[in-house]
Amino acid sequence: MPRPREPAPIYLDCDTGIDDALTLGYLVAAGAELVGVGSVSGNVSAELGARNTLDVLALAHRADVRVAVGAHDPIRGSFHGGAPGVHGANGIGDVVLPRSDAAPTGETAAAMLSRLAREHAGRLHVLAVGPLTNLALALDADPELPSLVAGVTIMGGAALVPGNVTAVAEANIFNDVLAAARVLDAEWPVTVVGLDVTMEARFEQRHLDALLEGPPVARALGAMLGTYFRYYTPVLGRPSCALHDPLAAAVALGELEPTLAPVVPVEVDTTEGPGRGQTIADLRSRFIGYPALPGTRHRVVLEVPTGFGDRLAEALLGL
Repeated sequence: MPRPREPAPIYLDCDTGIDDALTLGYLVAAGAELVGVGSVSGNVSAELGARNTLDVLALAHRADVRVAVGAHDPIRGSFHGGAPGVHGANGIGDVVLPRSDAAPTGETAAAMLSRLAREHAGRLHVLAVGPLTNLALALDADPELPSLVAGVTIMGGAALVPGNVTAVAEANIFNDVLAAARVLDAEWPVTVVGLDVTMEARFEQRHLDALLEGPPVARALGAMLGTYFRYYTPVLGRPSCALHDPLAAAVALGELEPTLAPVVPVEVDTTEGPGRGQTIADLRSRFIGYPALPGTRHRVVLEVPTGFGDRLAEALLGL
């Protein structure tokens, strides 16, 4: 399945809360060719997410990256108001960053994605770490989009583990199930980095302490993590937090090679029942080694090497 190669241009679609901010820092530290960022409502509103993105990028000395405001509401229904209990009222742990002089572009995130896909035809990789509304809108407006994009990596879903907003559903998928179904149905290769691996990739107290003693960008990111740690400590049983979005970024960049990532069919439950938002990965070929099936294009990451928290902290401390 196609994957980004250095220096593959990256379009990031995000809902900048705390782990999105870590992801922006990681992408800058890794030297990613970040050609554009779109915001979407999820952890915070799309409008606040764009402002957070601009401010984090400026702090990381990448104010040149263009940011577009994306969808405020999901395909059907209304924005639920975000996750202040997880990410703080402002989405970044209630840390107040210097305000960037940059402003969002005049185009929508969906229009930005379509434009970048043509400017980097056959090379652009999409990294989506929030609800998939912008991608779905871009697909609806631009039927040629799947043929122009090299690949898509999403942070979302749960194949063999519980969800985090319901017993089966992960937040990014649940927050716009119709968009998620549209993205997974499209004729482009998708790598799904879900809770199976992101809940196991963590920052521990020692990582937080190191960031708080580090250079200015690392200290600011560390300050945000106080809120994140308070949320995750009872979930994980000790002071720590999951590294959802940064792990997806590492996989997208090829910096972290999954040790188990079968290519299997994946569907999203769009019903109104208790299964709504579940990502249903067909893993029935598990016992024969997941042979590739013709036409299958969903790469589901089930296992990755340990130690990602160390690698992420090292990268952020180098900013």
